[in-house]
Formats: sequence, structure tokens, C-alpha cells
Amino acid sequence: MHRNGTGGLPVAVGGAGCWLIDADGRRYLDASGGAAVSCLGHGHPKVSAALHAQIDRLAYAHTSFFTTEVMERLADRVIASAPAGIEKAYFVAGGSEAMEAALKLARQYFVEIGQPGRRHVIARRQSYHGNTLGALAVGGNMARREIFAPLLIEAHHIAPCYAYRDRRGDESEEAYGLRVADELDRKIQELGPETVMAFVAEPVVGATAGALPAVPGYFARIREICDRHGVLLILDEVMCGMGRTGTLHACEQEGITPDIMTIAKGLGGGYQPIGAMLASGRVDRAILAGSGAFKHGHTYVGHALACAASLAVLETIEQDGLLARVRSQGEALAATLTERFGNHPHVGDIRGRGLFRALELVADRTTKATFAPDRRLHARIKAEAMARGLICYPMGGTVDGIHGDHVLLAPPYVIDEDEIAQLVDRLGQSIDAALAA
Repeated sequence: MHRNGTGGLPVAVGGAGCWLIDADGRRYLDASGGAAVSCLGHGHPKVSAALHAQIDRLAYAHTSFFTTEVMERLADRVIASAPAGIEKAYFVAGGSEAMEAALKLARQYFVEIGQPGRRHVIARRQSYHGNTLGALAVGGNMARREIFAPLLIEAHHIAPCYAYRDRRGDESEEAYGLRVADELDRKIQELGPETVMAFVAEPVVGATAGALPAVPGYFARIREICDRHGVLLILDEVMCGMGRTGTLHACEQEGITPDIMTIAKGLGGGYQPIGAMLASGRVDRAILAGSGAFKHGHTYVGHALACAASLAVLETIEQDGLLARVRSQGEALAATLTERFGNHPHVGDIRGRGLFRALELVADRTTKATFAPDRRLHARIKAEAMARGLICYPMGGTVDGIHGDHVLLAPPYVIDEDEIAQLVDRLGQSIDAALAA
């Protein structure tokens, strides 16, 4: 059962650095790291060696019976570099599982401290938090939610921080950010502060809105509002975290610490399925003082091979100075994109941070009008790019779940200048070909 329903996909048989190779010998420049996953590229020798060494020792032990040395070492490393106040790591098999765990931990926290009336979750439109039913419910990706809506728990959504489209002409970025952040305060007041459990947000919105960062001051106000009402702040860094935006955690650039956060994708670089929920000491202590344990679990929690891969990925990022490289190569990518698309009649916005960038496509730059949804411009761009040996991440519904198109780029941190030039050249050809079709 293929994701696209019909199969017909090329067969991947190999990979090296920023390139994937299919069974016919064609090479594809992986400009999106799959879905912002392959942060070290493909076939990295340090990660391969770590996996070989771990499987020779131990592949799997169920965490209801054992802990493992490699899981404890990974937890120590993750917490040592986590935002201040984050003290515990819970390893799962991916981002959706991490978000499910975060939501359940938030609920259990309030039960343990004697506030069982807190049940509402608030998130933002045009967000994406995963594909399991709980994660899908809090996400704001309308296309993915639609057919499953009868199965989803109740969640509430406020406006995203989307300055390109929503900032008024008479507003500074800071004033706009405070205005949209204050929607959270009004929503909490509407629902009743004693009923609100958590606010969930991506520091830089990924797939659904296309590398969309918040304006300065927005998240500081969000943190202030959550604190005022006793609401937990859950930050979803599944896509934008683990160095993708130039710091290990995207929230470092906002100067805030969440109560709970989720990480995945770049945590394991695609070498093994892994994600993690990170919790503050305050939340963890409440659980321990109450029932004594988090009431949750999956078969592959803390899988030894996944932890070994992740440990090798994080060690490589540190030892090879890749955070600095993300910043420098991110600026190079942004400059090359601006040179190629800055005056393009159908590119309205070029945005992002680090090696997490996107182009928003418009029918008219002046009015910011979108292309007709039935044109499926994003799908045409993806097909044209694949035909030119380029893997990128186009999506539709950028503006409201129906209208708008963007192309997300998230290449491996090891991308070089020649590959950046090839990326932008092939992307330009692909966009122009799709527009001409």
C-alpha cells in the first residue's frame, strides 16, 4: 500500500551525502532531507559504525524490564544541551508519537496537581503536529484533518504568526506579533482559564506553512500568557529542531523555554526511527509526587539501535561544528534563492532560518493572490523537480488549508556551495516548467 495509492515510484537503492540513487542509476539531490529528516545526509560512516557496534551488543530490550546504557547516554546528552529547566527525555519512534506523549503528559500533570478540569488544548491554524489522531486533532492542517474530523478530540485554534499575509501596513513586526499572540489570551478567557491545559506551537512552522518563523517578541508574549494562566507551553520542534534553524533547538532564538517539547526527524537523521518528548523538571516532579509514573508506553520506547543512531548523529553535529555550518550555508542558500527568485513574478516570499527555507508562490506579487487550488501547482513542481533529479517538499493549502502553494527546502547540513547552486538552478527550472504547463 503506497502513500500515493498507485505506486510507480522510483526504487531507492543507495545514497551518499546529499544524494540518493535509484535502481536505474539516476542521482537525486535531496534538497529537503526527505521531510527535513536527513540532517547528515546519506551513508554517514560515523552513524553506520555506531549502528554496527550496537547491534553486535544489543538490539532490543523492553523498557518495562530494562534500561540500556545507550539510552541513558543519549538522555544525558539530550538533557545537557536542552533549554534551561528541561530535565527529562522520553524516547519514542517518531514525531507523532512524541506529540501524543506530550498531550498525555500535560493531561496527567494537571490531574496529579489536583486540577482535573483542565482539558482544552489550543494550537494554531496552519500548523502540523503529526498524523496520529491526537496529534492530528491539535494540528491545523485542514486537508489532513478533514476526513478524520469525526474521530478527533476537540481542539481550539487561533491565528498563526504569518506576517507576510496578515501584518497590516501600519504595523511594525513587533506590534503585529503582540496582536496575534494576544489571541491566545482571549481564547483562554473565552474557554475559562481553569479549563485550558496547553498551548501547542511550532517555533518555525514546517510543512503546512513553509518554514514560517515568528516575528520578534511573539513567543515571549506567548510564554507570558501561558504563565499568567497556568497553561503548559508545548513546543513542537519535530521538524525545525535539532540544528535545522542554526541552533540545536529553535526556541533558543526566541529566548524562551517550554514546559514540554517534542523533537524527532533530525534527532536520528533517518538512520533509525526515533523521536523524543522532553519535559521540564516541574512537570516531572509532579508526576513522581502523584502516581509515581507516566501512564503511557509503546513497545519500541527507547529502542537501543535508535538511541545508538541518535547518539552518533548528535555527536557528529557537535564534533564537526555543523551548527555553525547550518548558519553559514543557510545564509548562502538564502542569498542564492534571493538572487534567483527575488524578482520572480510568481514568488511572493522567501523565508526561513538556517537550512530551513521556503518559497511562497503567488499568481500576483502585488495582490498576493494565490493560484487556483485545482491547478495543483505544488504537485506539478514536485513532479518537474523529480524529473530533474531534485527532491524538494512542495505543498498546497499554505494560506488557509485550501489556497496557496509553497516549496519547502531542508537540505542536509553537509551541503556544499556547488550543491546549493545545483539545488537553486534545478528548482528554478522546475518552477518555471510547472508554471508553463
